[in-house]
Amino acid sequence: MRVLMVAAENDRLPNCKVGGVADVIRDIPYALSNQGVEVSVVVPDYGQSHLNRTFVSDIAVPFRQHLETATLWQVEQQDGVTQYVISHSLFSQHHGEIYCNDEGHRPFATDATKFAFFSAAVSEAIEHKMFAQLDVLHLHDWHAACVAVLKKFSPRFVYLKQLKTIYTVHNLALQGIRPFNHDESSLEAWFPTLSYDGQILCDHQHPHCFNPMRSAIALADKVHVVSPTYGEEVLHTSEPDRGFFGGEGLEHDMQIAKRHGKLVGILNGCEYPNVETNKMPLQDYLHQVESELLIWMSKQTLVQSSHYIAHQRLRAWLDSSWQGPLITSVGRLTDQKALLLRQPIGSTLLLDELAKMAAAKGARIVILGSGDKYLESLFTQVMARNDNLLYLCGYGQSIGDMLYQLGDLFLMPSSFEPCGISQMLAMRAGQPCLVHQVGGLADTVKDLENGFSFSGEDLPEQVSQLLEKFDFATSMYVDKQEQYQQLASNAAAARFTWLHSASLYIEQLYQ
Repeated sequence: MRVLMVAAENDRLPNCKVGGVADVIRDIPYALSNQGVEVSVVVPDYGQSHLNRTFVSDIAVPFRQHLETATLWQVEQQDGVTQYVISHSLFSQHHGEIYCNDEGHRPFATDATKFAFFSAAVSEAIEHKMFAQLDVLHLHDWHAACVAVLKKFSPRFVYLKQLKTIYTVHNLALQGIRPFNHDESSLEAWFPTLSYDGQILCDHQHPHCFNPMRSAIALADKVHVVSPTYGEEVLHTSEPDRGFFGGEGLEHDMQIAKRHGKLVGILNGCEYPNVETNKMPLQDYLHQVESELLIWMSKQTLVQSSHYIAHQRLRAWLDSSWQGPLITSVGRLTDQKALLLRQPIGSTLLLDELAKMAAAKGARIVILGSGDKYLESLFTQVMARNDNLLYLCGYGQSIGDMLYQLGDLFLMPSSFEPCGISQMLAMRAGQPCLVHQVGGLADTVKDLENGFSFSGEDLPEQVSQLLEKFDFATSMYVDKQEQYQQLASNAAAARFTWLHSASLYIEQLYQ
């Protein structure tokens, strides 16, 4: 069996990662190859200078009433997996940035055009058999959705129409919605001769707009979401006011997919290397964080308040002795991750309350992550109010990886989590997690077996249960160390392997 994976990110390649989808595209092809599947992977060429390119072919792509030329390169062939990139100025014109932030009234405009062209180039390359013979086409997230649209509605594709098409939803919250017409970034601007069925492709809330995510869900042979629990959640209407995030406007489409036997929930996996990693002394870690922080500060002419306060906090911690537990959190700072932590409690926030509860147990909290500017500001203010909390507003791979090793309790109270990887990495290192019982978190963390979890019917109940479970977990660490260490051992022993995921891909998606 030969499979082509089409995505926007791929952490197998340099500077080709923003989020968790890059980890999936990095790992699952080799797990599939291990089970006899030949896999090719194609992503845009964002101008990465370190790629070892081998020319395959130029691709003539009809796009925006012009015949554009893109170039297909093979960049690696190893262990049964062939890696490709497609080059064009649309992909590399933003200094290697994978995604661009457009103004509020034209969301996704730049990226939608870029990925529409990428989809068109991939479709042409498939049609002309530049990837050789294929059996399965596996598209990832809205960035690759236009391949499914062209496959269905463009008469120029004959071979493409014969391929079984799988569509994986990694993040239902981002759907890439653009107008059908009257905009240079619109479906009819990209493909002016395309005869399409607007009833299938339109957005429910904005019927004059093209919704790539909805289109691919409707047109694919199988729709894959990245955990079994998330596969149930997406069937229900989101209710953000009460803290529930489900179908994000596409629940009806997901219900239809399930009714037709198309919807499949398969948990993502994690790598489990055999190498033993020694736990770094905390003081050494703090010195490494200080070095990273100084690099962040040097990149700006004016010092951010978050960096200044973090540096002052680091110096204070380095000058003090401390024996209590370390609570950690690593991830992009978005409302998905921080909605609960920013809930008001009196004149402060839930995060303030957690810091106070931690202080009463002699614990400190380290949070690493950046993203939403408003949330960055809130977390900086909480850090200023609490001496036992260090907020690092940025991201460094090494200091993030070390936090998984160093922490005693990993905090991940996401309001929704299609799969999640941070909890798997923390568990792998023997750090129990405290998580909201949603999506992939519910499928990996079992309360009082290998970690701690909470739930709640609405935001106030979720806040209350989080506080209660946090107090329970930190009390267990302080007062029942033997019981806590058993929990930590169970977390380290849990396995969510890509090999298992790959066998389910073959059985439930590809057959």
